[in-house]
Amino acid sequence: MEAMILAAGAGTRLCPITDRMPKALVPVRGRPLLAHVMDRLVEAGATRVIVNTCHHAEQIAAFLERHTPPGVEIALSHEPDGPYDTGGGLLAAAPLFRRDGPFLLHNVDVLSRIPLDGMLAEHHAVRERAEGRLLASLGVQDRGSERQLLFDDEGLMGWENRGSDGAVRGSHRVRDPVGPLRRWSFSGIHVVEPAVFDLTDRTGRFPIRTLYLDLAKRGYRILPVDVSAHEWLDVGTHARLAEAEAREG
Repeated sequence: MEAMILAAGAGTRLCPITDRMPKALVPVRGRPLLAHVMDRLVEAGATRVIVNTCHHAEQIAAFLERHTPPGVEIALSHEPDGPYDTGGGLLAAAPLFRRDGPFLLHNVDVLSRIPLDGMLAEHHAVRERAEGRLLASLGVQDRGSERQLLFDDEGLMGWENRGSDGAVRGSHRVRDPVGPLRRWSFSGIHVVEPAVFDLTDRTGRFPIRTLYLDLAKRGYRILPVDVSAHEWLDVGTHARLAEAEAREG
């Protein structure tokens, strides 16, 4: 199975640490974020992992040359004029994929105990009856974040940003809801069908939700997988880094 780690971000909220190293190599409990995420993917069955790079790319390449798990093949997708954000980064790496089945896509700054094999199993179960319309399953949570994805009975259909007072600051919907509307926070973990690469001509820098909503508007399905019950942490700030250090391994 293939997987991809989105590791090209600058990590500006972790400055000054990321002035001298990429966010992917910021240590948590003595090991880089990249190593923690790689372990999770390999445990879930990944034998080939694509990693995108931009800032301090040579450090990531050197780390992977020394520390790639046995039996795992690594491919690097460098973004010299990037980073291209999550959607642009995925599409820029398209030529590196073998496209032999669904793959895991994982943010490098997300640490969790979410069962990735369970997400894969749920995706495969729906895939069998989706008649080629299922393109991704997204790990989502019932937590109070400012940015939320909107789902209905057909899957992803929009997004919504709220301020700390709860007022909507921005939103976008690609269709009217089919059935009840549900608001979920995204975990940064996806199961994605390689068919996604053949269904868009987008290039450049853009978030992956833009790609997903383009496809949802055309009738493709991007479905939620509720992972709220499992430990999860986005290590994107100094406060979150301290919290990650304090947690048990």
